[in-house]
Amino acid sequence: MTTHLPHGFGVTAETLAPTELDIQVLSAQLGRKVRDVAEIPARCVCGNPLVAATAPRLSNGTPFPTVFYLAHPVITAAASRLEAEGAMYAMTDEIAADEAMAEAYRAAHENYLAERERIRVATNTGEVPEIEGISAGGMPTRVKCLHAVLGHTLSVGRGINPYGDRTLDMISEWWTPEVCHCDPAWRADAVTEA
Repeated sequence: MTTHLPHGFGVTAETLAPTELDIQVLSAQLGRKVRDVAEIPARCVCGNPLVAATAPRLSNGTPFPTVFYLAHPVITAAASRLEAEGAMYAMTDEIAADEAMAEAYRAAHENYLAERERIRVATNTGEVPEIEGISAGGMPTRVKCLHAVLGHTLSVGRGINPYGDRTLDMISEWWTPEVCHCDPAWRADAVTEA
């Protein structure tokens, strides 16, 4: 049986807080200036961010249900390939046909909501009633975004989100947690700009 990790891949309690370098690397990964990053819940073996966690209400007041935002372009591209192949449809069909899998996915939804609430409290964000009960990726009744379920698995570890775990297995041809696929320019450019 898989156990829940206290934090995602490559993360300890000490490395959850984003540094200025993390923000610069995330901006390079995403090709735009990032904002409102509360935590780095998953890191590459080299230390670069894989996932950014955002408070459930952005600084401009917008509700933001997708707390775990997949940032690494290699992982994002791999999830996009699977989405283009329609992997979500088979997963959604499985939820309808397999009660044990449906229950596991409902539990993943509850975990997502609990993690978002933890981050809301940690960031001193007020209540966000607009997104109450809404998680991400189609949870708990369908799989509509592999980026969201994979970001969840990378952030909380295996054994929580069955479809995030499966997506992680399915992208192993392009990315695995044991091998760095980062562009050295992300850090070099960030250091040069600082």
